[in-house]
Amino acid sequence: MSHQSSDASGSRTTRAAGADVALRPATAADSDFCYALHKAAMGEYVAAVWGWDEQEQRAYHERGFDPERWQIVTVDGVEAGVMVVEHRPAELYLGRIELHPYYQGRGVGARLIRALIDSAARHGHELVLDVLTVNTRAHALYLRLGFHDVPGRGDGQKIRMRLDPRPPTAEPGTAGTGE
Repeated sequence: MSHQSSDASGSRTTRAAGADVALRPATAADSDFCYALHKAAMGEYVAAVWGWDEQEQRAYHERGFDPERWQIVTVDGVEAGVMVVEHRPAELYLGRIELHPYYQGRGVGARLIRALIDSAARHGHELVLDVLTVNTRAHALYLRLGFHDVPGRGDGQKIRMRLDPRPPTAEPGTAGTGE
């Protein structure tokens, strides 16, 4: 079971399986950490799709890094990743979730995404994300968490995925059958 709490700084903490997984607002000082993290977490995937060009990747990072929108993931107080969520009128868009390879496969990403799923459900919003087609491990995680591919919405390099956390309506003739 996980528990969440918030403090005055806007940090949120999820405690599960003996580890504190928290989100804190990014600052301008986090830029180098976020770039190094991106290279460690996503470098092989970026290289497979577009090729890794250090100057291009650095420029891409500098254009996109926005400490007002980015959150730093910490595990037991150690910086472990980054998450970017856009709050849109009818949906939450998970624009980025990257974890250092050391923290991948340990349930950290799943815990963060489950918390996002809960938030989206409380607000009646869908949760949407894009995943690189070559990142089969992340795609499999999203499928396990209940996301589905959105046909015709990928660009060949990315797959658009969606999760509608609102409770499904009962099929006609099945209400009250105990099935």
